[in-house]
Amino acid sequence: MEIQPLPVTLWQASLYWLKLGFISFGGPAGQIAIMHRDLVEQKRWISEKRFLHALNFCMVLPGPEAQQLATYIGWLMHRTYGGLIAGGLFVLPSFFILVGLTWIYLTYGNVPAVAGLLYGIKPAIVAIVLFAAYRIGSRTLKNRALWAISAAAFLAVAVLHIPFPLIILAAGLIGYSGSRVAPHYFRTDEAHATADGQSGGALLGDFTPVPSHALFSWTRLSQVAAAGLLMWLSAMGILFGLYGWDGTFTQMGWFFTKAALLTFGGAYAVLPYVYQGAVEHYLWLTPAQMIDGLALGETTPGPLIMVVTFVGFVGGWVTQVFGVEAKFISALAGAAIVTFFTFLPSFIFIFMGGPFVETTHGKLAFTVPLKAITAAVVGVIFNLALFFAYHVFWPRGLNGDIDSFSIGLVMASIIVIFRFNVGMIPVIISCGILGMTWRLLA
Repeated sequence: MEIQPLPVTLWQASLYWLKLGFISFGGPAGQIAIMHRDLVEQKRWISEKRFLHALNFCMVLPGPEAQQLATYIGWLMHRTYGGLIAGGLFVLPSFFILVGLTWIYLTYGNVPAVAGLLYGIKPAIVAIVLFAAYRIGSRTLKNRALWAISAAAFLAVAVLHIPFPLIILAAGLIGYSGSRVAPHYFRTDEAHATADGQSGGALLGDFTPVPSHALFSWTRLSQVAAAGLLMWLSAMGILFGLYGWDGTFTQMGWFFTKAALLTFGGAYAVLPYVYQGAVEHYLWLTPAQMIDGLALGETTPGPLIMVVTFVGFVGGWVTQVFGVEAKFISALAGAAIVTFFTFLPSFIFIFMGGPFVETTHGKLAFTVPLKAITAAVVGVIFNLALFFAYHVFWPRGLNGDIDSFSIGLVMASIIVIFRFNVGMIPVIISCGILGMTWRLLA
């Protein structure tokens, strides 16, 4: 007979979530794998089925699914405080690390060694984004209908320049309609068919009663929605009162609220939208800086969407909202504002939807449009990889010389990632060292 795990206090859980915030490398797949190993297999805080059921919900939501999953489990175990601590500690270590790295990047980025390091990392990012498209596509594109949606999304963003939100909306509508006309093309119940159904004596087992705070009620739903909306309106109202609607910080809050609502399929999928706004429209940073930011985001713990912290920091640094002598304060404020507005919806969605999800075990029909959306995301991510490849291969545009060394690094990275299954961090570090060595010896 298996021994039931002891109850977990909020303090014990908080220490784990803090540790997770520092070790959560490897993107959403790696972060979810870490939580599964720790919480399901080792600590047995939650059963396999319950873990995967929560994950299905988080995959449907816009936002970083790994951070939302941590928030969900923290909320389920220790109410709202537990969710806030779990989700917050998942992000905070990455925030401070990225702020420090971005300051070094902006202050010493032109130092040959640092510039060479970033020069080598960029080709690795091209290979990693390609692998992300392949990995998601191999799991998602199971028939011609889904392949067609993916191809249409690629053409829509690459050729027709249709805004990313419209692509996601169209894919969701196609999935909803297809689930009624041809449901076998869009069924999602096979996505996690590996669950063995065993609770394993978990604290939150398959048949553990729903905690009282997780019971669904329309009153609680409306209260959470009102509180979330009040927080958003208060923050936006303060920025509007201080800086006006056209102020940099106000526009950051507004833009990244919209971006937060569009992060279906992970950070790679929303990066084109962030690029369109932050680089092309607001001019907060350059295309090269956007790639550098993604490189820094890949090498730090936490969700990859934390690259928005880099964007906010650089935007605040460039616009110098508080004056030339306070560039760092402006940059830190920009990073904090962008991070707050990016993650606020994730907490609201979990606290609103969690009680409903706890009533839907074995009833995943509400996840049906995910297949079509994910298929579209594959096409968008592939377009993103081509965009990065263009800027890496032709750093001065098509009229400039092609960068043969970068092409070689991309090919080598693709081989070691696809053929030998080498992790992202070793590839990034190796390419960075090679790039730095090449630049210093050239």
